[in-house]
Amino acid sequence: MTEVVLREERSGDDYRYLGARLTEAGALVIEGQDLGPGVEEHFGAGLFEYQWSWTIEGDALVQLRTALGTEDVLAGLGLRFSGVAASGLSAFFTEQGIDAQFWSRVGD
Repeated sequence: MTEVVLREERSGDDYRYLGARLTEAGALVIEGQDLGPGVEEHFGAGLFEYQWSWTIEGDALVQLRTALGTEDVLAGLGLRFSGVAASGLSAFFTEQGIDAQFWSRVGD
């Protein structure tokens, strides 16, 4: 397995996606996207798209595998952070002291 979808849901005009993949270089990239009026409610008028990612590599990836209790980081993420549980991912990184490089943008 090189990729896992943690969340993909539609509700009215809103769409939410969160997936994780391993790169050829061995890094873990977790990418999310929210689209629709729910984004506008949170970020302001005319803003309908929010994208973000975490990149975890090196010692931080080893630390994540240990925290999940498995060498198969994608399976571990899928078991622990699928569906509504995906919202706990950021707090988990903080609690475990995992260095996850964060990137985000709002807008089209």
